[in-house]
Amino acid sequence: MMRTEAKETRSAARSSSSLWKRGYVGYGLILGFVLVLLYLMVSAQFNYSPHAAAYANPTTIKAADTVPAKRQRSRHEQDAASRGMEELGRKEVVEGHTEKSTARLQEEQDKGEQEWADKNPIEERSGNERNSDNWEEKHKAKEKDTVEFTEFGGGTDDFNNVAHTKPICDTSFGKYDICELDGDARARGGAAATVTLVSPRAPLREWTIKPYSRKYLDGLKAVKVKSVPSPEYAPQCTTRLNVPAMVIELGGFTGNYWHDFTDVLVPLFIGARRFNGEVQLLVVNLLPFWVDKYRKIFNQISRHEIVEFDKDDDGAIRCYPHVVIGYGSRKEFTIDPSLDSTGGGYTMVDFTKFLRQAYSLPRDRPIKLSKSPADRRPRMMILERTNSRKFMNLHEVIAAAEAAGFEVTIAGRPRASYDEFAREVNSFDVMLGVHGAGLTNCVFLPTGAVLVQIVPYGRLEEIARTDFGDPARDMGLRYIEYGIAAEESSLMDVFGKDHPMIKDPVAVHMSGWGNVAEWYLGKQDVHINMERFKPVLKQAMEHLR
Repeated sequence: MMRTEAKETRSAARSSSSLWKRGYVGYGLILGFVLVLLYLMVSAQFNYSPHAAAYANPTTIKAADTVPAKRQRSRHEQDAASRGMEELGRKEVVEGHTEKSTARLQEEQDKGEQEWADKNPIEERSGNERNSDNWEEKHKAKEKDTVEFTEFGGGTDDFNNVAHTKPICDTSFGKYDICELDGDARARGGAAATVTLVSPRAPLREWTIKPYSRKYLDGLKAVKVKSVPSPEYAPQCTTRLNVPAMVIELGGFTGNYWHDFTDVLVPLFIGARRFNGEVQLLVVNLLPFWVDKYRKIFNQISRHEIVEFDKDDDGAIRCYPHVVIGYGSRKEFTIDPSLDSTGGGYTMVDFTKFLRQAYSLPRDRPIKLSKSPADRRPRMMILERTNSRKFMNLHEVIAAAEAAGFEVTIAGRPRASYDEFAREVNSFDVMLGVHGAGLTNCVFLPTGAVLVQIVPYGRLEEIARTDFGDPARDMGLRYIEYGIAAEESSLMDVFGKDHPMIKDPVAVHMSGWGNVAEWYLGKQDVHINMERFKPVLKQAMEHLR
């Protein structure tokens, strides 16, 4: 009996021990499963973190750090916008370009950009400087646009034939605007004149440009400039000329002799000389009589027919590999190569050489007294004005100049043809005159000749230097300035020495341009004090030695 109980006790103990062992194994399996699960979760989290990606693929994280977030996203946005444009184009465009499709395209692009902006915080977008409006202004010095005019192949969709990613329309300068369209440029004339650039890399944009050198004047006509991504959004070409074109406007102050050169002829040289005659002019507000006057200059600028752009047949679509819209110069009546992009670094010396070539003028240099025969005298042209700012003692000025050793000729309004007058001016060594448009003729003097400007009374020195003094120096002329004293002005007899017009010219200027223009420029004549003036004549003679 006891043996039986002992046996049962041992059997129960073994059974209890087996249960404990099976319990430990079960707990161990559960614990192992939990540990494996935790490991997998941690491993997955680590593998998907940016830092793990950096260690796993250093090249990928480096690229992500160097490319702004907006630029990465904008490519996708642009692809989507492009696909949307193509789909929209298939629905709306049947033949050529329509204003409706362009507006829809702009709306689609604007909508896409706004959706992207809503999805991305400002701190991500602020890093994309190139897409900001002022990027070109900040980087203008670093990325100066250059155009190779020897490789025009006409406009196509091929990326290799598009020199710029977009048309460059610089409207930041207050005096004039300039656009340069390089690639497939299409010009439609008429009342609503438009120039369109077709480029797969050009943004959909539109500008309104007044292609004149003083865009702020009233009465000017505008030309629209557009860029579109593909030919289906542009008018179809009816003619194609494999040379550049330049869109300019006449009008404004055209007809005033100084403004003819300052506002048209010098800016035209700046914009078109680089093409060496291989450029077609598309002219808004064409003045045939005026162009005829300067026909020899225009023939040097372009060997192609001038197109009256705003009266061109509405059905004509003229296509070019490069089009420039607008022109101007940063300074008055001169060229500053550091500011004016001429494409060839041209200066006013180059401009006067260009004029001598256009008019076949023989003299490049004035007389050199040290090398001339003793009986040969330098020639002086004195400009005689017929309205205001006349010489009241012209005969004394002539006598003093002849006594100083000059051969003197008086010149008023040209009686001969303009071409003959330019040739006559070129024969002189010195030009002398009171501030006014007639001094513009100094462009025909030989390089190294002398210009003497008589500046009327009334604090007009700055105006005189801007209009003629600085340009003369830039032309390579020797410049001399003679300022009229109050006693030499006819205004002294009109107002007396105690009148503000005589006593306080600064106050007159502060009162507005009206009084300056009316009295100092419009109603003043000069009586030269010959004792004061003789040193000027002597200095002019010394410049020729």
